[in-house]
Amino acid sequence: MECVARAELGRAGRRSRDSFSRAQLVFPDGTSRATIERDPGPLYIQRGEGSYVVDADGRRFLDLNGNFTTLIHGHSFAPVVEALTRQLQCGSCFGNPTESEIELAELLCGRIPQLDRVRFVNTGTEAVLFAIKAARAFSGRSKIAKLEGAYHGAYDWAEVSMAATPDNWGDSAAPKPTPLYRGTPASVLDEVVVLRFNDVEGVRRSLSQHARDLAAVLLDPMPSRGGLIAPKPEFIAAVQETARSNSILVIADEVLNLRQGFRGASARYGLVPDLVTMGKIIGGGLPIGAIGGREDVMKVFDASAGRPVLPQGGTFSANPLSMTAGLAAMRHLDRAAFANLEMLGNVVREGIGQAIASRGAPLCVTGAASLFRIHPLAQTPSEYRAAYPAPAGAALMKRLTRFFLENEIILPYGAAASISTPMCRADAESIVDVFAGFLDSYQDMLESTWALGSSPDDE
Repeated sequence: MECVARAELGRAGRRSRDSFSRAQLVFPDGTSRATIERDPGPLYIQRGEGSYVVDADGRRFLDLNGNFTTLIHGHSFAPVVEALTRQLQCGSCFGNPTESEIELAELLCGRIPQLDRVRFVNTGTEAVLFAIKAARAFSGRSKIAKLEGAYHGAYDWAEVSMAATPDNWGDSAAPKPTPLYRGTPASVLDEVVVLRFNDVEGVRRSLSQHARDLAAVLLDPMPSRGGLIAPKPEFIAAVQETARSNSILVIADEVLNLRQGFRGASARYGLVPDLVTMGKIIGGGLPIGAIGGREDVMKVFDASAGRPVLPQGGTFSANPLSMTAGLAAMRHLDRAAFANLEMLGNVVREGIGQAIASRGAPLCVTGAASLFRIHPLAQTPSEYRAAYPAPAGAALMKRLTRFFLENEIILPYGAAASISTPMCRADAESIVDVFAGFLDSYQDMLESTWALGSSPDDE
């Protein structure tokens, strides 16, 4: 595959530009999601076809975003389309339960360890929100602990230190809780203990120090926004052991990382959580979230005897469209499907690693299973601070994303890229080829990044 910079593909086409002009008259910044990429304007998508999307101007791109890792089967997955068509003919939502919610819950409880009971909501944010509330209701404590740089949705407490920077993140031995937005109540910051990923002694010390007040530690086994970095076994053990000995619940946020295997990410890394949050892939491309876990903890939602300890409703919670789509998608995610995704992910990560090594480029790649992320760093980072890019590194990543777009591949900026089941080995190899083409085309910029350094000192 010939990989060259083609500026006309890297820019939004005429229809996308026209649509963005219209959007700026009705949305605060022209979009409805802060995560939409614009360079300088967003691509408007007309349709999806398997692992590809077609924009409003008819241009076709290999999609490594997958609506932020949601579409593990790609776009317009036939079993989901067929199941949704049948369900729409019967109705889209009811004020009563449907059998589809039982079937999806049975599948999840039968597959994911530690899921005795499940509760469905509408988003990953809601799943995390209610998992934290459940931990508080169960324990009678109010504080939570969470990882610096980890994303857990838009709940005030879960947002703390999500976007910490070298200017405000504080001492490495005692990370400072930082607000995501101006006006965050000071009381929120006071109720969050910030941990550093893979800091074994730090997590033992912090959890023990605040044990009396901690309801839960919220942990993504491989935080995407935090660098998509593998957890050290001793770190997982430290979290597990310290939490257990201090009656602190462990919440595994697998909204994104459930796609790491047939049984999820916690099972992959030896984590035994009390609660698990899920979303994205379990909805088959429709909005969904879920909280699951130990029967005694999940009993806080039990309304059979009157008002529950923790009330939870939601007009569209467990709606039959999301349940039906999720069931169809998850039934087709068998062990063979996950094995193939793992194989393709290995082809991409190993190929990128070999391209870097052969050229001596100051980059590295992280990730696992069907996920990968490229960093402007010569050494693989072990946690968020080490993965935080300096301006030169951030500029390099922007150039990389643009180069991929110019070569008909959508590569997320500063986030996890994902493989989907419709992809084949040729697709995986084309990703590696484009990356190698980038290294060859921008050698001067790479050398400049190396000379300037691309990661701040975290001490």
